[in-house]
Amino acid sequence: MNWDMLRFDWVRARAFLATAETGSLSAAARVLKLAQPTVGRQVEALERELDVTLFERIGKRLVVTPAGLDLLEHARAMGEAAQRVALTASGQSQSLDGPIRITAGEAVSAHILPTVLETLRAAHPEIEITIVATGQQSDLQLREADIAIRNAQPTQDDLIARRTPDRPAGLFARRDYLKRLGGDLSRADFIGFEGSANMARALTERGYPVEARQFRILCEAHLVQWAYVRRGMGVGLMMDEIALADPDIARAVPGFSVPVPMWLLAHREVRTSRRVRVVFDMLAEALSRPPAPAAPPA
Repeated sequence: MNWDMLRFDWVRARAFLATAETGSLSAAARVLKLAQPTVGRQVEALERELDVTLFERIGKRLVVTPAGLDLLEHARAMGEAAQRVALTASGQSQSLDGPIRITAGEAVSAHILPTVLETLRAAHPEIEITIVATGQQSDLQLREADIAIRNAQPTQDDLIARRTPDRPAGLFARRDYLKRLGGDLSRADFIGFEGSANMARALTERGYPVEARQFRILCEAHLVQWAYVRRGMGVGLMMDEIALADPDIARAVPGFSVPVPMWLLAHREVRTSRRVRVVFDMLAEALSRPPAPAAPPA
């Protein structure tokens, strides 16, 4: 090990890496949560230290020079190594006092997690919980979350993954809306995600002729879709245990059910943290219990 070389300042390299990745000092300052002049000074200090020009300005963007490109991959490797150090260090923490970040879809976050979190808060009030309710997959390796609940099997090898029972889902609407339809789905408006032609095709293949044009309201936010369904604006997809807990809601298509897979994930290194382990195990136990029996189809 050449200890003289380890005098290299990682803070300056981080500023260079963030600026190269984002394309501007202002964007780098935002991701680093620093003032823009501070990031600029760190980049300039690195250029003086290495006696190279790392960026040239073209219009409003900073473009990495050939010399900077030679260094960029090494800076990325340093950044990844720093993340692994932070991940491993946080994973060794045995304290329950502190934050934990859980990411899950909107419906799970709003309707399934509350009961679990009430139990968790009663048992461990010192844990500070942040819920990231999104359909986007947070990156556990980048510490965007400590624990994730996802509907797809993970592909990364360095994740702890536990599959919990599938949750059945179906198509539902307000009872008074269904009464107005008189059982004729061809008159129904559907509420769903963009690309809902696949849903229309699946229904038609199962003997319920539905056309893609009947999906009149499209939204990527599942809770927004469900709010419209509960308002009586159409038919929408929801897990049985959530939909049938509402007395005003009934099953719109009695023969249609789809399984919703559920995976509980944590990074392998973070899993050694006592705080993460406690929360992970409580979530696994709660999600492994069979969903509450659904009411009989209307």
